[in-house]
Amino acid sequence: MIVNNRALSWLDFNERVLQEAQDKSVPLIQRLRFLGIFSNNQDEFIRIHVANIVRTCNIKTGKNQVDKDTDIREAAKQLLTQVNSRVSESQKIFEQVYNEILSEMETHNIHIVNEQQLDERQKEFCRDYFSSVVAQRLVPLILKKNTEIPFLKDNSVYLAVKMITSKENNRYAIIQIPVNESCPRFVVLPAENGTTVIIFLDDIIRLCLDEIFFMFNYKSISAYTFRALRDAYFSFDDDISKSLVEKMNTGLNKRLHGQPVKLVYDRDMPADMLDFISTKFKLKENRDLSSGGRYHLLSDLMQFPKLRPDLEDANLPPLHSLDIKPFSSILKVIDTKDILLNYPYHTFNHFVDFLKEAAIDPKVESIYITLYRLAENSKIINALINAAKNGKTVVVVIELFARFDEEQNTAYSELLQKEGVRVIHGVRGTKIHCKLVLIKRKNKGYVYVGTGNFNESTARVYSDFGYFTADDRIVADANAIFGFLQSIPTRFSTKQLTVSPYYMRKHFEDLIRQEIKNAQNGKKAYIYGKFNNLTDEKMIKLLSKASNEGVEIRLIVRSACCLQPQDGNIRVISIIDKFLEHARMMIFHNDGDEKVFIMSADFMLRNLDLRIEAGVNITDEKVKKTLQDVFDIQWNDNVKARDLQNKYVKTNHNEQHRSQLELYEYYRKLRTEGCEINKI
Repeated sequence: MIVNNRALSWLDFNERVLQEAQDKSVPLIQRLRFLGIFSNNQDEFIRIHVANIVRTCNIKTGKNQVDKDTDIREAAKQLLTQVNSRVSESQKIFEQVYNEILSEMETHNIHIVNEQQLDERQKEFCRDYFSSVVAQRLVPLILKKNTEIPFLKDNSVYLAVKMITSKENNRYAIIQIPVNESCPRFVVLPAENGTTVIIFLDDIIRLCLDEIFFMFNYKSISAYTFRALRDAYFSFDDDISKSLVEKMNTGLNKRLHGQPVKLVYDRDMPADMLDFISTKFKLKENRDLSSGGRYHLLSDLMQFPKLRPDLEDANLPPLHSLDIKPFSSILKVIDTKDILLNYPYHTFNHFVDFLKEAAIDPKVESIYITLYRLAENSKIINALINAAKNGKTVVVVIELFARFDEEQNTAYSELLQKEGVRVIHGVRGTKIHCKLVLIKRKNKGYVYVGTGNFNESTARVYSDFGYFTADDRIVADANAIFGFLQSIPTRFSTKQLTVSPYYMRKHFEDLIRQEIKNAQNGKKAYIYGKFNNLTDEKMIKLLSKASNEGVEIRLIVRSACCLQPQDGNIRVISIIDKFLEHARMMIFHNDGDEKVFIMSADFMLRNLDLRIEAGVNITDEKVKKTLQDVFDIQWNDNVKARDLQNKYVKTNHNEQHRSQLELYEYYRKLRTEGCEINKI
C-alpha cells in the first residue's frame, strides 16, 4: 500500500478540472468556465493548504523535541517546494489553454479586447459606462513610501497605478476593481452584426485613468493588476466575556487581515513598482511572489456571459420526482413510502416545499434542522421563520465555523433568533456537518437525511442525495441526535443512523472486517464507495487489507485520494464533468444481504473523528436498488472518468458512457415509465 500526500493528491484533482478545459469535446464557453473553476480551486488551495504548510515551516521548536520539530519543518519545506512547483507548472498550462480558447472564440466571432483595441464608438461606450456604473464605486488609494499599505481584500483584484512625473519622482496608487452583480467583470460592447466584443472591467478602468487622476501632473500613467492571497486560518477568541457572535466577528477580522502567503502580479509590472508593493507586504522570497498575465482572479470566468446556446453545455432542466405531485402534500407521500432525490437531476424545490408545507401544516408541532452552508436570500431560512411565526417550535443547529461562510451564517443566526427561532451553535470543539431534518407531527415523525448542503444555489450544480422517510426507527434516531445537540440529558444511541464522531468509524470498520472474514471463508465479498475525499490512514490501511484478502473494492473519489491501488482487487476512479460530484455512499455485499448507506461524511480524519456527521442505513428495497443503479452507471463511465494518474478510463466495449448524462436519462425514464403505468 502507498499513501499519497493529501496536498499533492488534491493538486491531481485540480489538474483533472484543467483537463476539462483542455478537452475540445467540451463546449467552448464551458471550457472557459472550467478554467474559472480551476482558478477558484487553486486560490482556495493556496489560502488553506499552502498557508498551512507555510505555518508548519515556521513552527517554533518546543522544549525537549528539537529533533522532532526540525524533522517536521524540513518535511514541510520539501513539500512546499513540490507544491509550488506543481502550482507553477499548472498555471503555465492554464495560460496556454486560456489563450487557445480565446483564439478559438475568435473563429466564432467572439472577441475579448483591451482598452487599446477599441474603436471610437466602443471608447465612447466605455467612458459612459465608467461614468454611470463604475466611477462611484472606486476608492483610489495613494501610496507613500513612509506609510503602511492599506488593507487589501483577499477575494479582490487590484490595479497598481504608476504615474511618472516630470521630476522623476514616481507616484503610486491602488484601485480595487469593484466587481459585483451590478458591476460585472465582463462587459459586452456594441459591435457589428454577428460579432460579439467583450472587455474586462479592468480595462475600462485603465482607459479612464486620466479621469480618475486628473488632478495630478504626470508624463505618463499605467496600471497593472495584482492580488494578495491571504492565510485563511480562522483564529477563535476564547475571551469568556464576549458573546459567540462577538468572537466570530473578531475571528473574521483576523482572517481578513491574515498574512499574505502569495502575491500574484502582472509580469509586465515595472520592477520598481513590484519591489515597492512586495516590500509593503513583507514578501521578499521568490516562493511568495508569482508572476502571471494581464488579468488575475480568473475564477470570475465561472460567471462569463452566456452568449450562444451552441457553445454551452446542453441544458438539463431538473426533473420532478414521480412520487411528488404538484400542489399536493409531500408529508402524505412520505407516510406511504420512502423517497430518494438525486440533485441536480431532481429539483431541490421538493425539499423547499417539504419545509414550506411543514411550516403551515396545523398538525406539525416542531421542526429541527442542521445548517452548514446556505444560499444568499435563502428560501430555507424564510421557511423556518414562517414556521416560527405560525407557532411551531423551530430549532436550528447552525454551524458558525463553516469555512468562508462564517459571516453569512452569523448573520442568519442573528436573524433567526430575532424571529423567534431557537438557535444552537453546536458542540464546542466539534463542527456539525450532518445534513438532517426532523419534523414532528401529531403522532408522527418525518426525517430527511442528505449528503449535501441545504443550499438551493449549489443544488443546481452539485450532485447529492436526499432521503425522506417516516421510518419509526430513523425518526427515533434523529430525535436522539437533536436531543443530544440541545444538551438534553438523554442516552445517545442510534440504530439506523450512523453518527460520527461516536459510532460511524467503528460501524464502517466492522462492516469492512466482515467483508474480509467472508472473503477468507471463500464467500463473495465486495465494498463499493463514493466519496469527495479519501485521506484517513486507518481506513486506507483497512481497505488495503481487505483488498489483499480478496475483497473486491471499487471506489469513486472526486478529489483527494491518498490510497494508491497496488493490486487488481482495488480500483479507484474520479469523475469530473458538468456537475460537481458531491454525494457520498457505501455498499457492502454482506454475504448477499447488501448494506447500502448515504452519508454526509467522507473517509477523512476530520469527518470520522472531529465532526458530527450522519449517515443512514437504507432498508427500503426500491431506494437501495436506485442507489445500486447509480453506482453502476457511474462506475461504467468511460468518457469523464479518470484513474489516479489522471488517465481516462478505457473499457473493452466501444460504446461511450457519460454517467451524468446517463443518470439524467435514467431518472427521466423512471419518471416517464412510472407516469405511463399510473395512467393504465
